[in-house]
Amino acid sequence: MSYKASAREIRFHFQQKGLAIKNRHRLKTFIFSIFRKEKTPFNSLQYIFCSDNYLLEINQQYLQHDYYTDIITFNLASKKAPVKGEIYISLERVRDNAHSLDQYIYLELHRVIFHGVLHLCGYKDKTSRDILLMRKKEDFYLDQYFK
Repeated sequence: MSYKASAREIRFHFQQKGLAIKNRHRLKTFIFSIFRKEKTPFNSLQYIFCSDNYLLEINQQYLQHDYYTDIITFNLASKKAPVKGEIYISLERVRDNAHSLDQYIYLELHRVIFHGVLHLCGYKDKTSRDILLMRKKEDFYLDQYFK
């Protein structure tokens, strides 16, 4: 499950083709800025874009959840060390969610990309209060990125 990364690096891996990420350098720079704004020390981050079934296997194996999800985020660093993350994103879920929310796919994809970063910065989404704060942060960073 672990991808090699060097310090201060963000990499994108595509196990599932289909959605292109344009302006990758700009996106990586923006992701760095989120960590900075959220005052979260950062080491490295790997995004793995995959299928529903691949993400379901990870969900079952590592989290003991037996359901589809759009994203799973892991911080592989020790407690107080800078973030060393892996973010798995199902492109099929992103497409389906965008369709059901009547949203542009590229917006939904970026929402999920930023959502994973926010998890690594300590934000949760288990309670309704947590979800509200997470959505507010996602909207803020989407507005900043696409302005």
